[in-house]
Amino acid sequence: MTDTAAWSEGRRLFDAGAFWDAHEALEPAWLDADGTERNFLAGVILLAAALHKARAMGSPRGGRRNYAKALRQLATVPDSFAGVDVRELEAQVHRSLRDPTVEATIPVLETTS
Repeated sequence: MTDTAAWSEGRRLFDAGAFWDAHEALEPAWLDADGTERNFLAGVILLAAALHKARAMGSPRGGRRNYAKALRQLATVPDSFAGVDVRELEAQVHRSLRDPTVEATIPVLETTS
């Protein structure tokens, strides 16, 4: 990840349930990124937007639409990227959109030394 400060802040906000703020924190990094990193950040931003739409704005349909857009971006990203289990992230957000009591966080892969 080229902009680790933006990623760290965006991840922290996402994990805290501040989905709009996570979206805003990640957007500058997304604008500067390219290739797989750009697709990854776009996907995470859209996942945050999906949760924001569904929860804060009370629009489950809007949440599902942003989720579908996120999946299109993340389809080009490897299963693990930037230390994140991308497929588990997709699944967590999907569960959270179906059941608002389920919290979504960005699952970090454990590193082996």
